[in-house]
Amino acid sequence: MSKYHSKKITYDGKTFDSRKEARRYAYLQSLEEKGEIRDLRTQVEYGLIPSIYEEAETGEYYKRGENKGKPKVKRQLLEHGVKYVADFVYTDKEGRVIVEDAKGFRTPEYVLKRKLMLYLKDIKISEI
Repeated sequence: MSKYHSKKITYDGKTFDSRKEARRYAYLQSLEEKGEIRDLRTQVEYGLIPSIYEEAETGEYYKRGENKGKPKVKRQLLEHGVKYVADFVYTDKEGRVIVEDAKGFRTPEYVLKRKLMLYLKDIKISEI
């Protein structure tokens, strides 16, 4: 059980974070079979902010290959990137790509990612 009391559910060989999400998937599958929607995908990742690295020269130089004579650089991770994972993405009859999230509880982190999706990607998340 998760910290928000949702229980993982397996349906059609896929594991979902909640019963609500599994029911929505079953419904969307039925719409796809009827031709109402197409290209149904689950757990689609969107990169919002890339990881940030600091680069520093090591004092050593490459001895061969295409980098011969160039200084060796060490990269240190300063901050992990930020991504949003959509529960469902599909195309409707009008050809619009729909991004859905089966939310039971809106965390501050989710709200920020929803805003970043709209600002950076011009994608409005449909919450069900």
